[in-house]
Amino acid sequence: MTQIICLANSWKRGERCIAGIELTTGKWIRPVSDLSDGRVPWYVRTVEGREPELLDFLEIPLANTAPAHWNFEQENRSILPGEWRRLGQVQPTDLLPYCNSDRPILHNCGRNVTVPYLCSLPFPERYTLQLNYVKEFSVKRTVKVTGRCKWMGNILTDMGYHLTELSITDPAFVERLEAGYRPQNPCLVTVSLSLPFCSSDVWQADAPCWKLIAGVIELSGIDLILVEVKRLGWSIEQGREHLQRYYQKRSRKQLTVSEITHCLNYLQSLPTPSRHFATIIAIGAP
Repeated sequence: MTQIICLANSWKRGERCIAGIELTTGKWIRPVSDLSDGRVPWYVRTVEGREPELLDFLEIPLANTAPAHWNFEQENRSILPGEWRRLGQVQPTDLLPYCNSDRPILHNCGRNVTVPYLCSLPFPERYTLQLNYVKEFSVKRTVKVTGRCKWMGNILTDMGYHLTELSITDPAFVERLEAGYRPQNPCLVTVSLSLPFCSSDVWQADAPCWKLIAGVIELSGIDLILVEVKRLGWSIEQGREHLQRYYQKRSRKQLTVSEITHCLNYLQSLPTPSRHFATIIAIGAP
C-alpha cells in the first residue's frame, strides 16, 4: 500500500486523474489504470462513497512500476486490486516544503512540453506534476465554438514565473468558480501535463503536452502568517514568542479575525532576508 497526500483530482476524458505526494519520499505519484490513457474510473477511485478530495491522506494499492508506454511520465504507478482508504487530512501549510518555487513550472516558461523533450531527459527528471506557491491568480470564463464553457487561469509564482491561459481541470474548483467564488489570497496550485494530442486514437508523439491547473488550494490568513514567518527565517519558537508578546496567544489558531489581519500586515511589512523563504522552510507551525 502506498500513502499519498491528494493534490490533484482532475478531469480526464470523462473520468479523473488522481495524483499526490508521498510524504516519506517527497515524490509525486500518479495512480494509473490499465485503460489506454490511464484515467481512473469512479468504481476504482471512490473513497468511502465519495471523490478523493485535495488534502486527503490516502492509502492506495499500487505497483512499483507502470506500463512501458508511460515512460515519458516518471510519476506513474499501476493501480492494483484493492480498496482505497482515507486516513485523514493534512493542513495546507504542511505542503509548503514541497513547493518547487525555485524553478520554471514544468521544465520551461511556455505553456506546453513535447514527449520527445521529456524522453530526452534521464527518467527521474521526466516530471509532469509540480506544486507551486502562486502569489497572484486570476481566472476567466471562455466559451468555445462548440458552445462549451471553459475556465482558464493565469498564475504568477513567488519567484516570478508566469503562465497564462492554462485550462483549469479541477472540478471542485470550477464548481466554486461557477458559483461566483474568486481566489483572493495566494494559493498552492498543482500544474500537470496533459497527454499529447491524439486523433482517432492514433498517438502523435511529437504533439504538445499542455500545462493544466489540476488542483487549487487557497491559503487562509492563518496559513499566510506561517508563510510570512518562514519568509523571515524565524524559528517556530520565534513565531510563538511574537504571538505571545503582541497578542497573548501561543497559536495562530487562537487569533481573532482582526488579530490575524493585524499580524499578517505587520509581518508582510518586514523586509525579506537575503535568502528566499523557500530555502528556509521547515516543517511545523506556531
